[in-house]
Amino acid sequence: MGIYQKDFNVEYKADESPVTDADLAAHKIIVAGLQQLTPDIPILSEENADISWEVRKAWKSYWLVDPIDGTKEFIKKNGEFTVNIALIENGIPVLAVVDAPALGVSYLASEAIGAFKDKGDERIELKVTTKPNTGLIRVVGSRSHPSPDLAEFVKRFDEVEMVSKGSSLKLCLVAEGSADIYPRLGPTCEWDTGAGHAIAAIAGAKVTKIDGSPLIYNTKDEYLNPYFIVSAIEE
Repeated sequence: MGIYQKDFNVEYKADESPVTDADLAAHKIIVAGLQQLTPDIPILSEENADISWEVRKAWKSYWLVDPIDGTKEFIKKNGEFTVNIALIENGIPVLAVVDAPALGVSYLASEAIGAFKDKGDERIELKVTTKPNTGLIRVVGSRSHPSPDLAEFVKRFDEVEMVSKGSSLKLCLVAEGSADIYPRLGPTCEWDTGAGHAIAAIAGAKVTKIDGSPLIYNTKDEYLNPYFIVSAIEE
């Protein structure tokens, strides 16, 4: 948070996405901690993504890390950035932390114990309550990456309330019941979603590709996700 509170350097990658001093500093801290905790489990981080598919396809378990998700929100200093850490086993996120340090909020999930939200000294268990596909539907979308496909998607609902949010907080809003559905109809990478996916799914939300099939990780050479939907709406 020391970098966040000061002026900081912003550079741009080949794909024109921004990266700051904080991304790189957080990457080093997280990777060092995970290597000490689980030296035998490989780590894939956004800031160290040049690991070949030939190597990765043999992984059964690995850590998936986005040191700062929502770098544009970090640069804007609106607080809506997160640190994402997920353990992936056989393509499925099974344990995760999503930390929003500027907001003082953390989300935690494990298949063994459930999903939780920590704020201050309070811990709340997250359990999704599904709702009918009628009445007011709260749809969460990206604050910094608007999608024309989203406007078309929401026409299927009778009444819609749009909620804008940055980073993986969008998935967490569905997990905590502050939104009913998050249709991601734009590009994301696996490190953007792995931790939030675990939070939402373990809380009881459905996380699927557009065709209804499961969203699976580490299945191909590239890191791009297909379009997907996180939903607490009854089918």
